[in-house]
Formats: sequence, C-alpha cells, structure tokens
Amino acid sequence: MFTGLVRSIGQLRRCAGGVRVLGALDPLGPPALGDSIAVDGVCLTVAELQADGFRADVSEETLQRSTLAERARAGAGVNLEPALRLADRLGGHLVSGHVDGQGTVTGIERLEGSWRLELAWQEPAWGRYICEKASVAVDGISLTVAGCAEGGERFWIAVIPHTWAATTLAQRRLGDRVNLEADLLAKYAERLLEARGALALQPGGASRAAGAEPSLDAGWLAEHGWL
Repeated sequence: MFTGLVRSIGQLRRCAGGVRVLGALDPLGPPALGDSIAVDGVCLTVAELQADGFRADVSEETLQRSTLAERARAGAGVNLEPALRLADRLGGHLVSGHVDGQGTVTGIERLEGSWRLELAWQEPAWGRYICEKASVAVDGISLTVAGCAEGGERFWIAVIPHTWAATTLAQRRLGDRVNLEADLLAKYAERLLEARGALALQPGGASRAAGAEPSLDAGWLAEHGWL
C-alpha cells in the first residue's frame, strides 16, 4: 500500500524482462531486494539492485494498462514512492498501486497560487468513482478532485506549487497520458453493495427483498470471501 506522497523522481528505461529505474529513491536510504515501489503509481517489486537504481519485472498486463512502456521508451521521469509502513502517517490517501486505467491531459492552466489540471478517463466508465472532493491518484500522486463533469469521465484538480515542483506534473503537456487509480474505498463499497443486492435475489431471497434487508455482518463477509 502507498499514500500517493511522492518521495523522489527517477528515470525509467526499458530493459530485458522489465524496466530499470535510475536515481535515488528515498532520502532515508536505498531499497532492498523484494521491496515494493510505486513507479508513476504502478506497484513494482525490486528484482535486482543496481549501482544507479534498481530493476523490476513488468507483466504484459501492467504494460498494457499503464504508461510504463511509453515512459521507458522515452527515458522519461517518473514519480517514486516506497511502500507505506504501518507506523507512517497517512498524509495522502490509500493507494494500492494497481492502476485502473489511463487518462489524457486535456487542460493545463496557471493560476495565481496553483495550477488547474484537467483530465479525462480514456475509459469513461471509470468516471463513476469520481466526485467533487474525492481522492484520485494521478501518476501515483494523491490529489483531490476540485470538480468534474456529471459522469465523472472528465475532472479537474487544483495543484499546489509544492506538488507541481516535487513531482513530474510540471513535465506534463496537453495530450499526454497519465496513470489513474480511483479511490480504493469507493471500489470496495460498490462491490459490497452489488454483492448485497445479488444476495437478495438468491433462492429464498424473496422474503428478504419484501422484508428486512440482508444482514451485512462478519458471517456474510466470510461467506463471500471478504474475511
């Protein structure tokens, strides 16, 4: 798990079987073999330590769903964050490092004390997890939605100067693609509600639908694989 608070910026390069991340990861020290590192919001495992960084294996699924292949070809800068420790402060929001899809930068505006960054999901269906003041991870950066279209497929965020300078957002241009991860808690809540509705439609569920709602307790969660 991660918080979306970027610790440093590295450089990404493609190599046989995965990617190389160059540059210091964390002011507290280098990563260890097997550590989880968020690279532009993608959770990767350190497979090999190198003098100038580390190598990570990347699956075809990850390359297809994220911008890693594109960034590696260009030798682009990437946001880096080590995994969250249980004793750490949760300064951003819970980020899994499992990218939902990509978005496109559709607007960049310099304001007096911030930047307005407008984004659009490439798959509009993911917009259902976006609402005003919701959390969203953009290239691994924990950000707050300032406003959105009715379906959430297009939204905009206010970026403060510190975040703009300490991440790769300043490198983004109109038309660039970014990795997006919707709020983890919103996805879990949706899944639980869907499962609860399905339970009422199972054999014997007619009485539940007509009367009391099905009980969402520890027994139900265990039965449906949540515990």
